[in-house]
Amino acid sequence: MAEETLKLAVEDGIAVVTLNRPDKLNALNRAVRRELMEMVDGLAEDDSVRVAILHGAGEKAFVAGADVSEFAARSPGEQRALYDERRVYDAVAGFPKPILCAVHGYCLGGGSELALACDLRVADRTARFAQAEIRLGLIPGAGGTQRLARLVGPGQAMRIALSGDMIDAEEAYRIGLVEFLVDEGRHLERARELAARMARWSPVALRLAKRSIRAAFETPLSAGLELEKELFLAAFSSEDGREGVRAFVEKRDPDFRGR
Repeated sequence: MAEETLKLAVEDGIAVVTLNRPDKLNALNRAVRRELMEMVDGLAEDDSVRVAILHGAGEKAFVAGADVSEFAARSPGEQRALYDERRVYDAVAGFPKPILCAVHGYCLGGGSELALACDLRVADRTARFAQAEIRLGLIPGAGGTQRLARLVGPGQAMRIALSGDMIDAEEAYRIGLVEFLVDEGRHLERARELAARMARWSPVALRLAKRSIRAAFETPLSAGLELEKELFLAAFSSEDGREGVRAFVEKRDPDFRGR
């Protein structure tokens, strides 16, 4: 990454990935999407990382959307071929560890869809959200209808996707688009605090809990409860599970090692 379009810092089990194109409002072109997907895949395999955070550089934006100029000249066939490939949004959504999003400024189009793919969203009061594809005669194509509707409900998703209007951070918090609203400039700090609380616990349990919750949106209740039972038993039989129970009985802090 000669231009260092992504920055990575890992400390105390927390990986902070910063999209670093502030002059382009961190817009997602194909190269950045590919590099981010590769970085997310690498962090998934890195045992020193327990929680990840996505963040945008500069003062104006988390991610102001996809680079529209990049796909303006594509034919429908070329666009379909790209959409048939694995995409960064699915890589983020499928990340096995907790992944948080720290949002400030513009979070539009593909940027909003990247935030939707994360597990939790922290926004400061400068954040502005929109699915503006309707203004181009298009629709969201990377989760801006499906993940959005599951997060805020069908009515609010209809409002956001069909109007193309921008909503501010307080409105986003009110409807459940973001889980945490903080004062200007505190978004990354708050995301780190949340990540630190998660990173204390067993990586095995974090992974299994996330998998079980994600399944709640894709399976009937009966199947979800069966999966939850099996995942609980997997956690119970892990070394971390045994250590956690022993530590509780012995009234000491557990030593979780991810096994």
